[in-house]
Amino acid sequence: MVVVTKSESSLSLLREGKVLKSYRIAMGDNPVGHKLTEGDQRTPEGRYLLDYKKSDSAYYRSIHISYPNDEDRLRANALGIEPGGQIMIHGENPNSSLSPIEAQQYNWTDGCIAVTNAEMDELWRAIDEGTPIEIWP
Repeated sequence: MVVVTKSESSLSLLREGKVLKSYRIAMGDNPVGHKLTEGDQRTPEGRYLLDYKKSDSAYYRSIHISYPNDEDRLRANALGIEPGGQIMIHGENPNSSLSPIEAQQYNWTDGCIAVTNAEMDELWRAIDEGTPIEIWP
């Protein structure tokens, strides 16, 4: 299982309830609150699955988060908005002039969860498709 705690900018890998490793993350430019609509720069909150891996991502490698779920779609439909999608855990911005450590000190994604490329390699090996992810405020 993967747990993201947005208020702590952290992603933790858990097995049998024990934290194996934690990572500092960067998120969307507007990190407080649940993602409601496409382009709001927010990282969603809730329970999802890490449903597929993409080795040729624009941001090194990526693992897709199954946002929006049924609840997200119902909420967006009731509000007459598009919930967005393509939320990933991914590596570094290849166009950044910052070092990997510097880049993790601020939120720069459009709602995705970013780690360094070296950390993405670790997550790539540790996470199987279908792994649950919980994203907490």
